[in-house]
Amino acid sequence: MSGLIGKKVGMTSLYDENGKNIPCTVIQAGPCVVTQVRTEEVDGYNALQLGFDDKKAKSSNKALDGHFKKAGTTAKKKVVEFQGFEGEYKLGDSITVEHFIEGEFVDISGVSKGKGFQGVVKRHGFGGVGQATHGQHNRLRAPGSIGAASYPARVFKGMRMAGRMGGEKVKVQNLRVLKVVPEKNLLVVKGAIPGHKNSYVIIEK
Repeated sequence: MSGLIGKKVGMTSLYDENGKNIPCTVIQAGPCVVTQVRTEEVDGYNALQLGFDDKKAKSSNKALDGHFKKAGTTAKKKVVEFQGFEGEYKLGDSITVEHFIEGEFVDISGVSKGKGFQGVVKRHGFGGVGQATHGQHNRLRAPGSIGAASYPARVFKGMRMAGRMGGEKVKVQNLRVLKVVPEKNLLVVKGAIPGHKNSYVIIEK
């Protein structure tokens, strides 16, 4: 699907026409530069490669510098390929937040916040033990049994246990676009999106 690369600015809230408070996320969406055009004849499919957010010259290598020079732009930090764009685009064209319309729905993907090593209550929503009295010692948030003894004499794959949580790619679907602010390249969507502030997100129509 067509879309843009953006950066999460943070969360706020808006009031709708009925006076209801709506939590929403502000995203800096674009402007994105077309850094490569994929065509059916050459590549076997149609797509646009977009670049977002300038990178320091010393952080880029010669191969990348040459790639971006063809598009007549500076080196970019984030490069993503999108399909489904309507209309003709050529190298160096800029696509802004005006690609989106207020009221439409978008899918947003990003890398979720890393939570480090967490137990089963936080990581998988286990309830913990039901009672904290009648001799109950210090096993309030323990996972309980993870398998039987003589059979199967092992722990099955996929057993929900403690471990590293977060830091994974997450996609949130069907978020409504509440506001588009072209002069500041801002997109306001209803609800929360994955990632910490200033993390890159991919917004798809």
